[in-house]
This record gives sequence, structure tokens and C-alpha cells, in this order.
Amino acid sequence: MPGRLWIASLLMLLLAGCGPTSGATPAPTLAPPPVARPPATMAPAPTSPVAAPSAADLTRLSFRLEPVVQGLNQPTHVTSAGDGSGRLFVVEQAGRVRIVRDGQLLPEPFLAIEPLVGSRGNEQGLLSIAFHPRFAEHGTFFVNYTNRDGATVVARYRVAATNPDQADPASASILLTIDQPAANHNGGLLVFGPDGYLYIGTGDGGAAGDPWGNGQRLDTLLGKLLRIDVDGGAPYAIPADNPMLNRADARPEIWAYGLRNPWRFSFDRATGDLFIADVGQNEWEEVHFQPAGSPGGENYGWNVMEGDACFRAQRCDQTGLTLPVAVYAHGSPAGGCSITGGYVYRGAAFPQLVGTYLYTDYCSGNLWGLRSDGAGWVSSLVGTFAINASSFGEDEAGELYLTDRDGGGLYRLVVE
Repeated sequence: MPGRLWIASLLMLLLAGCGPTSGATPAPTLAPPPVARPPATMAPAPTSPVAAPSAADLTRLSFRLEPVVQGLNQPTHVTSAGDGSGRLFVVEQAGRVRIVRDGQLLPEPFLAIEPLVGSRGNEQGLLSIAFHPRFAEHGTFFVNYTNRDGATVVARYRVAATNPDQADPASASILLTIDQPAANHNGGLLVFGPDGYLYIGTGDGGAAGDPWGNGQRLDTLLGKLLRIDVDGGAPYAIPADNPMLNRADARPEIWAYGLRNPWRFSFDRATGDLFIADVGQNEWEEVHFQPAGSPGGENYGWNVMEGDACFRAQRCDQTGLTLPVAVYAHGSPAGGCSITGGYVYRGAAFPQLVGTYLYTDYCSGNLWGLRSDGAGWVSSLVGTFAINASSFGEDEAGELYLTDRDGGGLYRLVVE
């Protein structure tokens, strides 16, 4: 999905002019210190009843994809609502969200907002959906899309009062608008963290090489991981422990920075650890790790670094940077061109996989398993799939799924 439209990117760069602005979103309010939500520091991971596999064990496993449904229109994301219904919600790039129940694709969309969504670029469109942790109580959810002007929009919706399989389009409320200087590198994922706050991944604004320097700038929301409180104010509040809150030179929404295009990231549901898969430039794809309990503020290096290599040798001061825990190169059978981040497996169906972070590549279809061996991180190539995997997804039980953007399929990951 987050591929490289080089010619289009160059044209956009020439047309973009000055650097990006932050849109006309109303100013957020400052949230009081959280009292009714879990603390940001997570408890230690529960002890698994099954011994976690070693890297060598992972290479002996056989991975395959089990078809769930076909006929989707460029799916970009899949997730559950966490409401006990067992439904899966699949995002289609042009502006619809579909429901899969008991392995069947419902004919009517859950949400249809095509008139609002601009999807002319390969990386534009409706990109993700996130359900409020108390969705079962009040039916609130959030979507991330690019509008007809190419700007990123984060909006709140509610389920229709008379039908749990239909959203109420009249309930739309825009929380955040971020102007984009180019059509690519929009990030686009929304995820609620274990702390109850909404995390938003944003790309560096596009073109190539981050010409506006957004990855390292703190006065823009581009090239960042943002963290906001959707319950504490209108249109949202700033968590009182956000790392940039008291800096005059920084946007208070920023949780981490130095990112190029964090297309997919996820929290380990057992530990609260955060894994960020950041799409690279010409040579390297990368996975970043943020441990549970981090106060935030990490600088993940772009565009000083690409992966763990200097992006430009003449200015490669790595002081204060947090380097990736895994990288892979372009242009080789064991590499690819565009990383699609996944999840740490915490399901029950495949105990031999518990505790393994899985990620793949959109172009090559290669699948890797990443584990910590106590002394460092070990990433093992464990398989190759013949799909263009735009996203992983996790159901309520912790089982994993993948969407095939170009083939229009939803698949369940199976281990033998």
C-alpha cells in the first residue's frame, strides 16, 4: 500500500511550494491528569503457559493464509470493535467500511463516506478505523482519511441508534485536520493505546527525502506519532504527561518523532510494548520498539537516518536518536520495498507463536518473525506470501489477519 510513486512524488514536490501547515482544527484543551483510566506504565507481561519459541524454532514453522472473504475494494485496514460481537471491520480505500461476520461479508457497508474522501493518490483514501475502548457502551469510533484537498482528517462517528451494523453519517465530528504538501506519506493509522489515549501515525508530508525537514521539526504534526485524549475536551485534549506539552517550540500532541511513514504500528496486548513499522526511502525498511512505560519523546531518526544507516553522510549526528530493532534491505530476495507492520501474536490457536512480532513487505510478500533473545533482537524470515499485504489485523481473541489491497482479499494467518 505505501508504495513509491516516484514521478508523481517529484511533481508534487515541484508544485508544493512552501512547507506544510497544520490545518484549521480548533485548538485542543489541556487534559487534567488522568484518574479514571489505566496508568501509562503497564504491568509486567503475564507469564505465558507455553515456552516462547526461539528464532531457530520460528524458521521451522509453516505459515499459510486461509481465505476469509474476497471481493473487497482495495482494503487498507482490518480490526475488531472489541465489543464481544466477533465482527471484523474492513476499511476500503475509496471510503467504505465493511463488516465480516462469521466469515461472511455483509452486503451493506458499516460506513460509506466516499464523497468526503480523496483517493486519487496510491497512498490517499480512507486508511483506518479505531473503536473507542468503551465502544460497547456508547458506539463511538474514529476514522483517518485524506479529504478532497489531500489533507489528513481524523473524525469521530457514532453507530446508528437503530442498527448496530450501520454508522450514523450525521454524527461526524472532525477532531483534527493536517494539511499535506504531497500525496504520499500520509501515515494514516489510528490506534487506542493501553492508556486509553488515541495514537495517530503521520508521515513526513511526502515527496522524497523529507525536503521540508518535517521528521525532525517539532512545530509540525507531520512525521510523528501523536497522542491525544478524545474524551477530555473539544475537539480533543492533550494528555497531561505528553512529552512536548511544556515546550514552546513544539506541538503538544507529539508523542514521538523522526518518522518517515509509520504506515502500521501496534501495541502488544499483553505487555503494552509498542512496535512501529516505518516505511523507508531507497534502501532500508525498519521496525522501532518503544517499551511500555516509556515517557515518550523518542526521536526515531528520519531523515538523519534511514534504518540504521546514515541517510546523508555529511550530517549524521546520531546523538539522542533511537535506532530500529530490525531492518531489511531493498533489492534482494530476503528484502522488499515497503514494510507492513503487524502484531505480537497473543492468540490461543498457535501457542508456538506466542510473543512473536510478525511483519511483512508489501512488494515481496516476505514474512518475518521478530523476538528478543534477552541480549538483543533477532528477526527471522519465516515465509513468503503471494499477496500485496496492506495491513495486518487482530480479532478479539488475538488471532491475526491480513488484507490484500490489490487482490481484494481478507485472510487469516495460520501456522502449522
